[in-house]
Amino acid sequence: MEEENLIVLTDEEGNEHEFEVLDILEIDNSEYAILLPLEDNDEEEAIILRIDIDENGEEILYEIEDDDEWEMVAETWQKVVTAGKNGEAF
Repeated sequence: MEEENLIVLTDEEGNEHEFEVLDILEIDNSEYAILLPLEDNDEEEAIILRIDIDENGEEILYEIEDDDEWEMVAETWQKVVTAGKNGEAF
């Protein structure tokens, strides 16, 4: 795992959490980060966050609160993973 694929996020309580960036998807002019927690976790479930730009031009990651938007990104990610396993281009 390359270090450039790692990101550390701080939660609301100030705790730092390390993630591997699995992919960045661009869908309908929005970008989404697919992250995998690196902490000891029995579930290896990826986290999907929307990437936006703040007033200073910095990238900010936001939780997706809209269920339809989350489903759209999750389905697209699943297609990417499936295509990759089958050796297909997506």
